[in-house]
Amino acid sequence: MKKIGFIGIGVMGGPMALNLMRAGYELTVYSRTRAKCEAVLSAGARWADSPAACAEGQDAVLTMVGFPKDVEQVYFGQSGIFASVRPGMLLIDLTTTSPKLSKRIFEEAKKRGADALDAPVSGGDTGAKAGTLAIMAGGEEAAFERARPILEAMGKNVVYEGPAGSGQHTKMANQIAIAGAVSGVCEAIAYGRAEGLDLERMLATISTGAAGSWQMTGNGPKMISGDFAPGFYIKHFIKDMRIAGEEAQDAGLSLAMLDRVLAMYRELDAQGLGDLGTQALIRYYDKQN
Repeated sequence: MKKIGFIGIGVMGGPMALNLMRAGYELTVYSRTRAKCEAVLSAGARWADSPAACAEGQDAVLTMVGFPKDVEQVYFGQSGIFASVRPGMLLIDLTTTSPKLSKRIFEEAKKRGADALDAPVSGGDTGAKAGTLAIMAGGEEAAFERARPILEAMGKNVVYEGPAGSGQHTKMANQIAIAGAVSGVCEAIAYGRAEGLDLERMLATISTGAAGSWQMTGNGPKMISGDFAPGFYIKHFIKDMRIAGEEAQDAGLSLAMLDRVLAMYRELDAQGLGDLGTQALIRYYDKQN
């Protein structure tokens, strides 16, 4: 299984595609903006003019796009992946999207004799570049084992979570945890600033104890320095938290912390800040003080 179609060459998809090429896979790529594909094309990938053309003749097709509507269009649209799916093909959606949509893709693939996995990732652009992403996969276990070498070319912690949709549900749990962690770091910084602490020293101290987290070590220094370049967009985190909230509601859960953090991010988005990185949540706290 060496021929891969990769759809969605962005902040995450670009480095993931390059890691697949370094592992020896032959890539054909498609993205809405060809200019974003230049690095991958320069490395030897071939360009396709549509998702259907990108999927044509491939052993596997990987997708890493933005929103559920994009996933739906890429798979089910007139020039979508399912126009080119053949028996035995492996479809892997790396996007964080609706578990219900993932199950729909799985069922449609089965009708056509193909296998589909929902395999969202965590680790941001840093993990994508380093090939150390956490990848959580849902679908049939036999399909996961077929896909394992591909996934391990992009991630370090590659885990089979269960039936179709399980990867997305695991990612929702991941995003729920991040919402609390990133807001906690913001509040620690806001408190330290109000009390006149040396913020860099404070973070270096508390990050080695029980308060330590990836958000603190990865995004805390960026919050202090005002570096809001996106490793992960606010607008995409809003999408993830919204899906998590809807799934929680369907399960009869009330997640007050998630709801509050989502409201804060939505306020920033309404100010036109949706293209900043998630660490820009500190802007909300700066405004409060």
